[in-house]
Amino acid sequence: MKIQVLIAEDHAIVRQGIRLLLDDQPDVEVVAEAADGGQAIALVEQVEPNVVLMDLAMPGINGLEATHTIKKRFPHVQVVALTVHESDEYFFQMIDAGAAGYVLKGADSSLLLEAIRTAHQGEVFLHPPLITKLVRDYLRRARAGEARARYDDLTEREREVLRLIAEGHTNQEIADLLFISLSTVQTHRTHVMEKLKLRKRSELIDYALRQGLLNLRP
Repeated sequence: MKIQVLIAEDHAIVRQGIRLLLDDQPDVEVVAEAADGGQAIALVEQVEPNVVLMDLAMPGINGLEATHTIKKRFPHVQVVALTVHESDEYFFQMIDAGAAGYVLKGADSSLLLEAIRTAHQGEVFLHPPLITKLVRDYLRRARAGEARARYDDLTEREREVLRLIAEGHTNQEIADLLFISLSTVQTHRTHVMEKLKLRKRSELIDYALRQGLLNLRP
């Protein structure tokens, strides 16, 4: 049995291009076309396609709202976002809404077909470059989280010493400001560097800046 597809796209010429591509596939059948989210919802109710190709930026009810409604009322219908938006915000909103795929409009036609077939099988398909971006963003956030966790391991006194070193104070100045001995400052500094896994003063200053520990004045 062919995969029944509904195309939801407000630009007629784009819909026509997608239809020509899908009509040429032996296992795919376009059963309806919609020019906005409201039409898409109504047509899903009428024909109950297997997969909806959903543009995001459409007049009236947009693709995100339409996806929410369709997945709530017809959970068995799979939605694949077909969009120009590469941002994390749009991606996560569509996935949260229940979309089973996210493909950029500049993608090769083979990726769109793969997304339709993958979604029909109940799996999730993501545009490959988007996966790379998401992994990089995840690793960046993970490293930031790890750095913050290491900061939380510092004692209050060690945090004071860290901030003062980053502000450019010498060990003696820090000792005077905190009313502690020079050797105690040096001990705190060693502990800070060890806990934060830093080796040089420049790395410590960079860390303080990235963690928002310094109040920079113009």
